[in-house]
Order: sequence, then C-alpha cells, then structure tokens
Amino acid sequence: MSQTKQEYNAVLTACREVFIKKNDDYGTSWRLFRPSSLTDQIYIKAQRIRNIEESGKNAVGDDIRGEFMGIVNYSPIALIQLHFIQLQKDPTDIEEIAGVYDLWAEKTRDLMLLKNTDYSEVWRDMRISSFTDMILVKIARIKQIEDNQGKTSVSEGADANYQDIINYAIFALIRL
Repeated sequence: MSQTKQEYNAVLTACREVFIKKNDDYGTSWRLFRPSSLTDQIYIKAQRIRNIEESGKNAVGDDIRGEFMGIVNYSPIALIQLHFIQLQKDPTDIEEIAGVYDLWAEKTRDLMLLKNTDYSEVWRDMRISSFTDMILVKIARIKQIEDNQGKTSVSEGADANYQDIINYAIFALIRL
C-alpha cells in the first residue's frame, strides 16, 4: 500500500506542477469555464484516448499520458469551480486556488486509499482501456447530474464522480 501512495503522490505532484506552470502561462483564464464545459473538456480527452486505443492511430502525436494528466488536472479544476460557486466567490489569486486544488487532491487521495484497502489493489490487474471506459461512464453520469441541476435522489454528486475520475486517471498513469 505504501508503494501505491508513493506512486500516486509522484503522479499527482507531476500533474500539479503542470497545473501551476499552465497558470503561469495563461493565468486563471480557465476560471471562465462553467462546470459543464469542464466536464466536456474531460470528455474530449477521454474520448481521444479511447479513439487511439481502438484505432491504434494518433494523428496529432500528443501521447495518451499527457491526456490522462489533462484529465487529472481538469477534474480538480471542476471541483475548484464548484467550490467557489458554492461560496459565491470568484478568486484569481493562484495561492488561494492552489490551496483548494491541494485540498481536493488530498481528499481524493485519501478516498483512493480507503477504497484501495477494500478492493485489494485490483486496479493493478486492470487494462488501461477499462480506466478509459470508467472515466467515460463517470462523465456521462456527471452530465446527467448537470442536466438535473445538480440534484440526485440516491446517487453521489458530481464531486464524487470527479474524484473517481482523478483516481482512475492516476491509476492509468501509474500503469503506463
């Protein structure tokens, strides 16, 4: 289990570094995205991965690893947006935003560790394509939740689905 935590943290650190560097390049322009647009951004990346997995063709040349890293980063961005919408706050200070990124990253890693105990690291025996499919299913669920204005009757909310997406993408990155 400690190997998983170390591998997970290494991937998460690499993704966070990209997040911070992109904020250096572009500022917090991504704050203009509505949550539904972020869901679509994750969908685009996951669908591209699936297309490459199924066709074996990669015309653009960007590797699948970079797409999974994008999924890892777009998911906390969506969680950050939901967080600040709930607070009715619109910050642009990267320190404050990075703090919320770190908060969700920690909560998501802790969730993974709990689930990983129950599931005995079964993800290590799974195909990368299964992670892609699971991400696409979670995106479809989030879209339905968004279409229902965030209301669910018995299911987890969008935030839990984003956390699962982060974990599946990190598992894929560890396996890659």
